[in-house]
Amino acid sequence: MKKRSQNPREVAEIVAVQALSFLAGDPERIGRFLAETGIGPETLRSSAADPNFLVSVLDFVLRDEETVKAFAAHSKLHPTNIMAARQVLGDRQWERDVP
Repeated sequence: MKKRSQNPREVAEIVAVQALSFLAGDPERIGRFLAETGIGPETLRSSAADPNFLVSVLDFVLRDEETVKAFAAHSKLHPTNIMAARQVLGDRQWERDVP
C-alpha cells in the first residue's frame, strides 16, 4: 500500500496545531499567548483556521528556548522541524501552489 504524501504546508499546519494544543495544556503559557495576541479564549478555536494565526503560534513557541525544548519533547519533533514548519507557513509560495 502506497503511503499518502503530505505537502509541506499540511505538515506545517499540523505542527502549528500541535503547538497550540501544547500551549493550551499549560494555563500560564496559554494565558501569555492570549494576552500577547489579543485573542480571547472564545475565539481560539475559530482562529486556528487562519494561517496567519498559526504562524503567530509558532512564533510564540520559537521565541523562547525553553518553550521550544518543551514543545519539541512533547511532540517528539526536533526543534529544527518546528522552525521549518514556521518557515513553510510564512512562505506565500505554498499558498499559490496548493490546488
